[in-house]
Amino acid sequence: MRGNMNNMMRQVQKMQKQMAEAQEKLKDEIVEGTAGGGVVTVKANGHKQIVDVAIQPEAVDPDDVDMLQDLVLAAVNDALTKADELTAQRLGKFTKGMNLPGF
Repeated sequence: MRGNMNNMMRQVQKMQKQMAEAQEKLKDEIVEGTAGGGVVTVKANGHKQIVDVAIQPEAVDPDDVDMLQDLVLAAVNDALTKADELTAQRLGKFTKGMNLPGF
């Protein structure tokens, strides 16, 4: 019984290490969110940090700043949604069958 428990603990520790490594690698993976047919592009990493924002000149209308703000907001939300999907894809194999909040 004790040997079985030790083996199980080793497996859990190995899985924890692999999961931590996978989480760390997410910071290097980039997803891209867009809005307005690509006139606003936002890039985020797997840790949900925005790493780049690109706005095409045609998106900038001084008489309609609200539209530009809406496009940036939509692109950011798109990028963050894709970052969540990337995280679920990369870490899902570790949480499969477990009911863990946030995964």
